[in-house]
Amino acid sequence: MIDLYYWTTPNGHKITIFLEETGLDYRLHPINIGRGEQFTTDFLAIAPNNRIPAIVDRKPADGGQPMSLFESGAILEYLADKTGRFLPRSGRERYVVLQWLYWQMGGLGPMAGQNHHFRNYAPKKIEYAVERYMKETARLYGVLDRQLEDNDYVAGNDYSIADMAIWPWIKPYANQGQDIEDFPNVQRWLETVSERDAVKRAYARAEEINPHDGVTMDEEARKHLFGQK
Repeated sequence: MIDLYYWTTPNGHKITIFLEETGLDYRLHPINIGRGEQFTTDFLAIAPNNRIPAIVDRKPADGGQPMSLFESGAILEYLADKTGRFLPRSGRERYVVLQWLYWQMGGLGPMAGQNHHFRNYAPKKIEYAVERYMKETARLYGVLDRQLEDNDYVAGNDYSIADMAIWPWIKPYANQGQDIEDFPNVQRWLETVSERDAVKRAYARAEEINPHDGVTMDEEARKHLFGQK
């Protein structure tokens, strides 16, 4: 049993996609980040950075005590190794997948996140910030588009945790000010992944928990998301 502490954000979707793809037994624990539930003492014990997602593996491979993990990239790598799926065990193919996983964690996610913030959530429009993050997001889309020109999936011709990490961040392209038709290889890949049954099931779970698929942005949410010290 995997306990998944989750909210309906791109980082949360990564893990439900993996769990649905592999059929691992899991239990969802919604953490409403717009209501400050990520700051509870119980959640802090699992995720010291107060961010979703986090997991507790009740049956780790070493047979020891339950294993808790935070950070979505680390969780994907751990679960891939646990199941032996969507990440090669060794060799250069493994590192090709990991480099694109880390590209999402260190590049696409932070830049698209800032893009979302300054375009949609900032109380005042700062044109410099909006333009800076829109352009950097577009540059990253271009990097991905070139990678997909000769590959069915991000890390080659096999679907992997790199696709699971990147796809939820590309899906809301319109909110990032991107015209997906400018990136035809990304568009093709986006549509291909969207047709996977596990992806559909993962987003159906999100719909059950939060039909808004994100955060209802009001003053309380702003306080919890942007006002913490």
